[in-house]
Amino acid sequence: MTGETMVVAKLRPEGAVQLDRDRLDQLYGQLGPAGAEGVISRAMEELAVRLARVETCFRKAQFDEMQRAARSMIAISEQIGMVTVAQVAGDVSALALGDDGAALAACVERLMRIGENSLLAVWDLQGATL
Repeated sequence: MTGETMVVAKLRPEGAVQLDRDRLDQLYGQLGPAGAEGVISRAMEELAVRLARVETCFRKAQFDEMQRAARSMIAISEQIGMVTVAQVAGDVSALALGDDGAALAACVERLMRIGENSLLAVWDLQGATL
C-alpha cells in the first residue's frame, strides 16, 4: 500500500427518538403543571439510574439483572411518552437471556443512545409550554 491513504471512519448513529406528546399533554391535564413535572422528573431520574444499571450489568455479564432493569424501563418510559425507549428496552429485555451476544450488544448500545437522547428531549420539553 505504498502511496495510498486509508481512511477509517467510526460510525455512530444518532439514535432518533419518538416522544408521545399526547401522553405528556395528558399528564399535564390530569396532574397540572406542578404534578406532571414532578412525575416526569422522578421518571427521568429512575430511567437514568436504570440505563446505568443496564450498562453495568452488561459489562459484568449479569444478564438476569440486566433483563429486570430493562424490563422495568418499559413501564416508566411509557408513563412519560418515551415510545422509542420503551421499544428498545423491550428488545434488550427479550435478548438478555438469549444466546445472541452480538444482537444484545447492539441493542444495549442503541438503548444507551436512545435513552440519553430521550432524556434530553423530555428535559427540553419541560421548559416549553405543553
